[in-house]
Amino acid sequence: MSSSPIVVQRDTKAWQLQVWVSFGIAVFLCAVGLAWLPGEQLEQAFMVMGYVFCLSAAFVLAKFVRDNESASRRGGGDTPMWKLVVWGGFAVAMGLTGWGLMTMDVNVTYKAFLGVSWLYLITTAFTLAKMLRDRHEADLLEARLQGRREAAQAAAQNSSAN
Repeated sequence: MSSSPIVVQRDTKAWQLQVWVSFGIAVFLCAVGLAWLPGEQLEQAFMVMGYVFCLSAAFVLAKFVRDNESASRRGGGDTPMWKLVVWGGFAVAMGLTGWGLMTMDVNVTYKAFLGVSWLYLITTAFTLAKMLRDRHEADLLEARLQGRREAAQAAAQNSSAN
C-alpha cells in the first residue's frame, strides 16, 4: 500500500445545487414554451415528443461516452451497432426537433425562445449526467477505500493477536 492518502474528489454542494437549479430552470422554460405553443395540436404534440426524445437521447449519449471512455482503459467497449444507435438517435432527435421548430408557423421570437430553452435543456442534461456519474464514481471509490481500510485493520488485529 502507498503511504500517501488517496483523496476522493467530489463536486461542491454549491456546484451540485447550481446544476440541479439550471436543469430545473431549463425544464421549466421548455415546459412553459411548449404549454403555450400556438398552432395545431399535432404540432404541439410533435414538439413535446421532440423535446422528450432529445432529453432522453442526451442522457443516453452522456452515459455511452462515459462508459466507453472508462471501458477503453480496460480494453472493452460497446458494439459498433450500439454506437450507431446512440449517436444516430441523438442526431435524429436533435435534427427532427430542430426541423420541426424551424418549419413551424409561429412568431420568430417564439421560435427563438423555444430554440434557446431547448439547447439550454440539452446542455444542462449533459452537465447533470456528468455530475451524477462523478458522484457515483466517487461513492464507489470511497467504498473500495473503506473496504481496504477495514481489511488492513483486520489484518493488523490478526497479526497482533498471533
